[in-house]
Amino acid sequence: MTDRLGIVDWGIGGLGLLGHLDRDRPGLDVVYWSDTGFTPYGLVPTAALAARLRAVADALAGRGCTEVVLACNAASTVVDRLGGAAVPVSGIIAAGIATVPDDLAGTIGVVGGRRTIRGGHYRRGLVRPGLRVVSRVAQPLSAHIEAGRIGTDAFEQDLRRIVAPLRGADAVVLACTHYPAATEAFAAALPGTALLDPAAQLAADLVGRLGPGTGRRTVLTTGDPALMRRSALAAWGRDLPDVAPVAL
Repeated sequence: MTDRLGIVDWGIGGLGLLGHLDRDRPGLDVVYWSDTGFTPYGLVPTAALAARLRAVADALAGRGCTEVVLACNAASTVVDRLGGAAVPVSGIIAAGIATVPDDLAGTIGVVGGRRTIRGGHYRRGLVRPGLRVVSRVAQPLSAHIEAGRIGTDAFEQDLRRIVAPLRGADAVVLACTHYPAATEAFAAALPGTALLDPAAQLAADLVGRLGPGTGRRTVLTTGDPALMRRSALAAWGRDLPDVAPVAL
């Protein structure tokens, strides 16, 4: 059976993961599911979020997907509750933890949404001698990025306020898949700090185990296809000519 990967994100952050796969495994068949027609994942109670993601995974299985990845850290906080889905489901948090070298000592920062940070998965996963973890909720940044506001005064002010306690950190994990779209802004705000992208690690993991197919890319959204196209172009410079609406 040819591998077909389902990628789930609430918005367009997961397009960063798709970009890595385009480069490293262009022959992989991918169905991208943007769930903006649903409540933002960070605001959904745990049981309801798990039920929604299980339903999305089952819908992707119905479209021929053999595996589903959650390209959203908030969604990945409930991945351990998705064992009953029709196909295997994995999350991005494990890849985010794996981006941090085992021998790193000093200070590691983690920036993410409220659910991601409060869930404590990164904090617990990064416990090791000599490593201090400093976590920051960066909630407004993903909204700025979805709206195409990277580089605006409002974005820059929020970014610098959020990362101020992380200046001088040895590395920072960008624990929201939207944030790598603003890598240059993060680098300017955190000079000398290594920026770690969990999506790059997740793509490497997927390439290591999934075989090529026809290279077909299918993009679906439960929200507004035209809005998704505008957001993708503004954030990632990616033109999505064929975004299809989907209901669940």
